[in-house]
Order: sequence, then structure tokens, then C-alpha cells
Amino acid sequence: MKRIDAPAEELRLVFQGGRTRGYGWRRTQLSGLKRFLEEHEERILSAVADDFGKPRMETWLTEIYYLRTDIAFMLRYLRRWMRPVRVRTPMLYHPARSFFTCEPHGVVLVMSAWNYPLQLALAPLAAAIAAGNCVVLKPSEQAPATARVIADVLPQYVDHEAVRVVQGDAGTSRELLAERFDHIFFTGSERIGREVAAAAARHLTPVTLELGGKSPCIVDRRTDIGVAARRIAWAKFINAGQTCISPDYVLVDEAVESELLDALCSAVQRMYGSGEPYARLISRRHTERLQRLMAGTRIVCGGRCELEECFIEPTVLTGVTGESAVMQEEIFGPLLPVLSYRTLDDAVHEAGSHGTPLALYIFSSSRSVQRSLMERIPSGGVGVNDLLFQAAVPGLPFGGRRESGMGRYHGKAGFETFSVTRSVHIKALYPENQLRYPPLSPSRFRWLQRLLKLFS
Repeated sequence: MKRIDAPAEELRLVFQGGRTRGYGWRRTQLSGLKRFLEEHEERILSAVADDFGKPRMETWLTEIYYLRTDIAFMLRYLRRWMRPVRVRTPMLYHPARSFFTCEPHGVVLVMSAWNYPLQLALAPLAAAIAAGNCVVLKPSEQAPATARVIADVLPQYVDHEAVRVVQGDAGTSRELLAERFDHIFFTGSERIGREVAAAAARHLTPVTLELGGKSPCIVDRRTDIGVAARRIAWAKFINAGQTCISPDYVLVDEAVESELLDALCSAVQRMYGSGEPYARLISRRHTERLQRLMAGTRIVCGGRCELEECFIEPTVLTGVTGESAVMQEEIFGPLLPVLSYRTLDDAVHEAGSHGTPLALYIFSSSRSVQRSLMERIPSGGVGVNDLLFQAAVPGLPFGGRRESGMGRYHGKAGFETFSVTRSVHIKALYPENQLRYPPLSPSRFRWLQRLLKLFS
């Protein structure tokens, strides 16, 4: 492990100089991020493919295009977000005006994950820059080719004195966490998220944790099973199932279970049965873990595993109960368990027994069923009759709840996460209300009471 300098303190001097606070600097950096994506598209596509064989079209859609859309949204609204927000000042406090501003935290740390190695690094980076912060960015060492592109090329497009990319392993991450930052943004597993939160607590540093969990997809009998199957298969198996908001498992009304299983297998065959390029799993260890999770289940379709290639084909499983190994942890791979339920109460109970998910998915044409499930199953976000897109709409805040994370980002929510609101009350020197000053005689206090009641 190579020792690092103290980037937080170096960047603190830059921040204190004030250069990152203005609109011009922020816009220039965001425009630089946009040009980096445009001018190095081929290099990015190749790097992500080198890391885990992700198909070029998937990378373009889920990494490059997503980031370009997010950055364009920030550029469009940034000036508006930066304006002071006026609030009503009660008559009693006049003559005065009241407002609050969104100010940068200062020096923030962004620690990203490997499964979307570009998006999960640059999306929070863009939000932190939009809010006027200096940033230390730590890409995931498990996607080394993408991390090298970010470290080698990105500094040519942003202010390298205010944005610093640090590469390294888990030891480097621990060194960074020992420093005092003004905010820490982490994307990864619940286990590491707890370690990040504990390290941040030593400095009372606020954190945003984007974690994961077992996101259920509930399929009601009152839906189009063919449409549901196609959308579930697409969302589950994109990026080889290595998506934090992918449907972890399906709960289907027992009346349509057989129909859904047939439709899922047909959808998988149409999407991937003709040799369509398919992402690899990130490591042999991860592939072996998924192999073990299949034990004791019935494979409806798929199941082929090539351990040396870190490959498992899209797989639909049945014969699964809430106590099965595959239901005891987040799968994070191309295995889709399908469980049936008799009543919605049964579905709610099963979903609730696996913690608070990052996402809840519902397929139903019944508004009452949709509303009931949303009210009874807490989650970070919800998708009704489709999946993943609750995280793709720039105006929607994205984040977890309880063990699936804390805090929000994307669009304005990201700007607000990396900002601190500062309340301001500006009052004229005259006229002056003398009744507030001691000593308060009984008669003066009665006058003060009358005045306060009059304006309450």
C-alpha cells in the first residue's frame, strides 16, 4: 500500500481561498466534466470493458449518457439553485428581511463503487462541484482500468488543485477516512458503509451512504404478465445483475406464477439467447459466492457457469423460500429467485422480513394495490410498472433508507446534499422596540404580551 499525502488539508487551503464558490468556477468545472465524457468516449468504453466485460451499449447508456444528462440538468438550473431563498419575516420583527443560502461544505470525500465505475464516481463528483466544494475522489480499485482513465485524464478537464483523484486499495481508503473532511459520500456495501460511518463519527463528519439491499418486485395478478416479464428481465440482468437497484427477487401472485415463469424465460431467451454480449462478474470470488447461492433451488432457465471466465448466464430460480440461502443476502448477480404468495399480506410480510430495500417494484393495474404496497413496505424509492427509472429522472432524489443508506443525490438533491443551508436575518437599526429590554416591570411585560399576541 502506497502512503498518501494529506489531501484534505491541502484542498482546505484552496477552498479557503474562495475560488470554488462562484458560479463561473462551478459552471466551468461541470462543462469540463461534460467535455471529458464527449472527448474520451472510446477510451471510457474500452476501460469499462477491460474491467468486467461490460458491453459497449450498456456502458454508453448507463454510464456516459446518464452522466451527460445529469450534468446538463445541473448546468441548466445551477444559477437558480445558488440564489438566496427569501422567506416571510413576521410583522413583529420588521423592519427586516430573512433568507437562507446554500453554501458549500468545504472539502468532501467521494468514495465510489466498482459496478458502475464511471457513473458512481462522477455523478456525486458533479454534485459536489455544483455545490462549490473541493473534492477528493477515490475510484474503486476493483475497476482499475476505469480508475486509471479517471486519474490520468480527468485532471486535464477540471481544476486539479481543487479536485484530486486518489487511487489505491482498502488501506488507502482507511488512510483517507482518518482525515477530517467536511462531508463523506460513500457508495458500496452495507458492511463497509458502517465502517465509513464509524470513521466519520470520530470527526462528527456528516455522511451520505448509498448502499443496497434486497429490492423486491411484486407482481399482482392484475397486470400484463408479458410486459412485466420483459421489464423485469431487462432490469435484473443488465450489467449481469450487478446493480444496486435491480430487483433482487420476485414475489408473484400464485395464480399467475406459472405464466410469469414462462414469460421470464422467453424474455431471457429473446434478449440473451443469440450470443448477445454479456457483462462478466467482477471476480472469481463473487462468481463462486453466486454458485453457492444456487444450491438447493430449482433452475427454471439459465444456470450455466464458467468459473474461469467469471460468467453466469441469466438464471431464473424457483423452489425458493424466505429461509433459502439466496434470500439471506443481497444477490448482486444474474440470479432471479421467484417466490409465490397467496395474499398481499403474505407478500408484504415476506418483503418486510429482508430489511428496508433501496427500491420497491410493483406491477399492478390496481391503484389501490399500488397505494397499499407503497404505504406498507418502506423503501428508498419506488417503481410502478417499470424498474430502475426512478433513479434516472434527474429531478427525483435518489437514495436509501435505514440499512439501504442515508441521504439523497441526483439533480437538485445532490446540490443540496453537498451544501449546508445558512439562515440570515438582516434588520434595520431603527425604529427600535424598547419593550424587549430588561428590566421588565409588570406593566411593561403586559404591554409586551399584548404586542406579541397582536402579531401572533
